Amino acid sequence: MNTWRNASLAVTAAALLALTTACGQDKGTESIGQNVGNASPAGQAGSGYGTDGGYGSDSGYGSESGADSAASKQAGQLAVWDSKKLGKVLTDSEGFTLYRFDKDTASPPKSNCEGDCAKVWPVVPAGNVMAAAGTDAALIGKVTRADGTQQLTIAGWPMYRYAKDTKPGDANGQGVGGTWFAAAPDGKKAAVNADGPVGAEPVDLAGLSVRKDPKLGDIVVDKRGMTVYRFKKDTAWPMKSACTGACLSKWPVVAPLAKNDVDGVTTKGFVTFNRPDGLKQQAIDCWPIYTFSGDTKPGDTNGQGVGGTWYAVSPEAKLVGAPK
Repeated sequence: MNTWRNASLAVTAAALLALTTACGQDKGTESIGQNVGNASPAGQAGSGYGTDGGYGSDSGYGSESGADSAASKQAGQLAVWDSKKLGKVLTDSEGFTLYRFDKDTASPPKSNCEGDCAKVWPVVPAGNVMAAAGTDAALIGKVTRADGTQQLTIAGWPMYRYAKDTKPGDANGQGVGGTWFAAAPDGKKAAVNADGPVGAEPVDLAGLSVRKDPKLGDIVVDKRGMTVYRFKKDTAWPMKSACTGACLSKWPVVAPLAKNDVDGVTTKGFVTFNRPDGLKQQAIDCWPIYTFSGDTKPGDTNGQGVGGTWYAVSPEAKLVGAPK
């Protein structure tokens, strides 16, 4: 009997060792439905987000007064702006760029930008809209939002402005968070050469790869060349994310990837974190990873050191440049 008990204990110990080894010495393999922690509200002392709400240098939402003003404006006579970098871009009657959100749906039309998100990305009202010359008026529609208001849609996609666009012709929202894009006249993404110089050939990067930054050294980037970050408030064992709610609008999660879609980055603890909010997030060495919406083009590292808690990630999944 003792022999059987000892053998059983040995098997259990071996299984536990395999579990912890897969995600580093004190980290687990996969976290399913873990709590995401109880971080202090943004902006409070000790929140880890910094005094600006932890979402960027200006509270992450741009000018809220500007957003409110933009939210009240009708689109009027739509127009088409022929951008050398983005191709044909749909604008309102004043020449302000209209955007679409990858997390929305077009069939059926549905907006997933509410609350704080709608302060950064004011919705375009559905009333008083006329099709741009030479475009298909049948693509114009509307969707009723959760608050009962009606929002303009193009080919089913809800339309928005961006609070940080301050003058006609601005397209500062292009590519933000990897989910926001200027809208083409047919409702598709206006993204011709969006990630490189005019006339440049698209760069085909792996899902995660390494870029040598002149200040930070080797750091991880995603398929678009955007810097990947870790949050010091997160934990790897048990796997837990302290970035929830509005935080995620500034720090979008990196979606799950295949191991064979990685170049030069560790695949130790390369697992999917099934978050309690329903999102699926990639982890390396069992650390959840993110991008930063304040990075608008490849090579940006504007998220580095934000709030003293956000840092670029090394190919070994370490925090780059974080104080010891």
